[in-house]
Amino acid sequence: MKNVYWLLLALCACAGPAKQTTEQPTSANAIKESNYLRWVGDSEFDSLQDDANFKLCSSEQNVIQYFNVGAAMEYEGEKPVLVRHFKENYQPVDTEQSGLIRIRFVVNCNGETGRFRLTQSNFDYKEITFDQQITEQLLSLTKALNGWKTKFNEGQPADYYQYLIFKIQKGDLTEIMP
Repeated sequence: MKNVYWLLLALCACAGPAKQTTEQPTSANAIKESNYLRWVGDSEFDSLQDDANFKLCSSEQNVIQYFNVGAAMEYEGEKPVLVRHFKENYQPVDTEQSGLIRIRFVVNCNGETGRFRLTQSNFDYKEITFDQQITEQLLSLTKALNGWKTKFNEGQPADYYQYLIFKIQKGDLTEIMP
C-alpha cells in the first residue's frame, strides 16, 4: 500500500502544475454583439407577430425570468382565478391530439403582456402541431388575462418572462401549469 501511495505522489509531481487558461469571461457587450440571444427562450421583437404598441419598461437585457426574484407566479386572485378563466372559456375540440402547449410571454412593469410564443409537443416531448382551434383559443385566452402583478428586481419595477403550460387530452384542456 505504501508503494501505491508513493507512485501516485510521483505521478502527480511529474504532471506539473494545472494548465493556466488565458480565456477571459465573455463580457455583456460581446454577448450583445453576437448572433445569440442572451438566454435560451428570450423573445426579441418580431414585427410579423408582435404588437408594436407593447413596450418594455427597461432594456432587452433587463427582462428577467419570473422566478428570478424569488416569487412564484403572481396573478391577481392567484392561480385559481387564472384556471377558472380557462375552464369557463375554453371549448374542447373534437380531436385525438394530446400533449403540451407552452405559451411564453413578457409581462412589462405595468402588468401588460406581449411577445407571445408557442411551443407544442406530445407527451414524449416530440414537437407536434396542434389543431389551430386549440392553439388560437389558448393564445386568445392567454392574451385576455389582465391581472399580472408587477415584479420588482432590486427595488425597481421589472419586465419579466412568464409562461403557462396547457395539458391537452384528446382536445380537452385538463391541466394548467405552473
